[in-house]
Amino acid sequence: MYRSHNCGQLRKENNGEKVTLSGWVHRRRDHGDLIFVDLRDRYGLTQVVFDPSDFKEAHIAAEDLRSEFVIKVEGEVRVRPEGQRNENMDTGEVELLVSEVEILNRSKTPPFEIDHPQDANEEIRLKYRYLDLRRDRMKKNMVFRHKFVKMIRDIFDELDFVEIETPMLMKGTPEGSREFIVPARLYPGEFYVLPQSPQQLKQLLMVAGMDKYFQIARCFRDEDSRGDRQPEFTQLDMEMSFVEEEDVISINEEALKKLFAKLVPEKELMFETFPRLTWKEAMSKYGSDKPDLRFEMQIKDVSDLVSSCDFQVFKQAVTDGGVVKCLKVEGGAEFSRKDIDQYTELAKVYGAKGLAYIKMTDEGPAAPILKFFTEDQLAALIERAEAKTGDIIFFGADSFEVVCNALGNVRLACADRFELRDPNKLACCWVVDFPLFEFSEEEGRLVSAHHPFTAPKDSDLELLETDPKNVLAKAYDVAMNGSEIGGGSIRIHSPETQRKVFKALGISDEDVEIRFGHMLDAFQYGAPPHGGIAWGLDRIIMLLQDEPNIREVIAFPKDSKAKDLLTGAPSALPEATLTEMNVKNIL
Repeated sequence: MYRSHNCGQLRKENNGEKVTLSGWVHRRRDHGDLIFVDLRDRYGLTQVVFDPSDFKEAHIAAEDLRSEFVIKVEGEVRVRPEGQRNENMDTGEVELLVSEVEILNRSKTPPFEIDHPQDANEEIRLKYRYLDLRRDRMKKNMVFRHKFVKMIRDIFDELDFVEIETPMLMKGTPEGSREFIVPARLYPGEFYVLPQSPQQLKQLLMVAGMDKYFQIARCFRDEDSRGDRQPEFTQLDMEMSFVEEEDVISINEEALKKLFAKLVPEKELMFETFPRLTWKEAMSKYGSDKPDLRFEMQIKDVSDLVSSCDFQVFKQAVTDGGVVKCLKVEGGAEFSRKDIDQYTELAKVYGAKGLAYIKMTDEGPAAPILKFFTEDQLAALIERAEAKTGDIIFFGADSFEVVCNALGNVRLACADRFELRDPNKLACCWVVDFPLFEFSEEEGRLVSAHHPFTAPKDSDLELLETDPKNVLAKAYDVAMNGSEIGGGSIRIHSPETQRKVFKALGISDEDVEIRFGHMLDAFQYGAPPHGGIAWGLDRIIMLLQDEPNIREVIAFPKDSKAKDLLTGAPSALPEATLTEMNVKNIL
């Protein structure tokens, strides 16, 4: 028997019992005659003691123990003396007096100390991920992830959803992110792709009459990694028949609130009912379609106040059909010239040409642009911004989206400066009424803002053929603390409407049949009205665990360059394998 108890289990009630423990040597402390070892497994730590006056052979064996050795110990549980108890350990009231010890496996010196992870850079941690996962922080993240997913299954099972697995090898239907391609050995020159999402298949499940589907789905996108994105990721995917937007939103909001209350009760849920913002409202007020509502700091439109001023930058922006907006930052009058330059450079990253400002000092407003405004115009600007002494007002002038994105990111940077983004608060909201299409400068055409199966608003159906850029979608995203954690929509269930959307996207009839013919064919056999949503599980868990990126909540993630440092993937394949797969290496 390797163990009668785990290393997080013993309490003072076990005093006097003979037990067996197995685990890793976490720390070893030699106090002369006595040797203390903190023995670790997944469940916790137990202090074990080697005393030569009681068990000499065990003490001699303990002299060879080193960090991360795997050992088995047998002995008697005893309550620690007063003053030697450790209140920071669940087992801190007891220790195990060892009578026998067996080294099950020795360990090389680890490349970083397991109990001092800050000493290791991320590259080393990912290369030796099996050691990194021994750390308490990572173990807690993995256990939390398990509990989160289990509770999801319980919640949706109670709501009469059916969990159905969809294939990993699919047909390529490029529309959105780049896909991972898999050669088909039996069909030379043909390929599968790994799914970006189960989108089409879950809609076909609705045609099949499954009514309520969900899946903890693995998804793949061949795109550059970011702190909140990986080439392979996990999402909660769901679809429902005979539903409208409100049905999907209400079910998901209640599910999220149950998860938060059960799994992170220490965090404050700021809104009992998640606020609803239209896409335009979210962009206008917060400069983001995933606004962080933990703090106010709203953006205000001042286009009407500056359209006739003498500042040509503002005046020209309004004349060209753009906007001028302002952002008041309380306490911002303390910003130095260097600070303002940094915020200006940040705004430029998001397309702005610059960032004007007015400081509200004890002597009154101060800024290079004051000379371009009359007293009345200046007073009106300050009143619209609701600025007072000690504040700063930033201004952006350009197209609507450029100004919103630029000021929105300056807003977040200023919030971080004043520590307004409290990780112990959860501010969730819904963003609705997205544009159905957006213009891609790279492709020179309209593309889907979400995906091509998103239904347009009923009132905008006629605009599909006459003015598609102004069509709004039956789409909804749920955001939390400035991150999108879920996105969905009511889907198109009419083949006629679906064809109109494909036409607006510039997809030829021939391409439609090649790429989406199976969907249109299915819709002709009685497709019910349906809709759904997908949650980014990695991202939600990252936020709830206060982690800086999703790599910390994934057991075996890729690095920032999409490489697996542990196994060395991607890697070259033997020429014989490539030949068998009908793939030619052109490098």
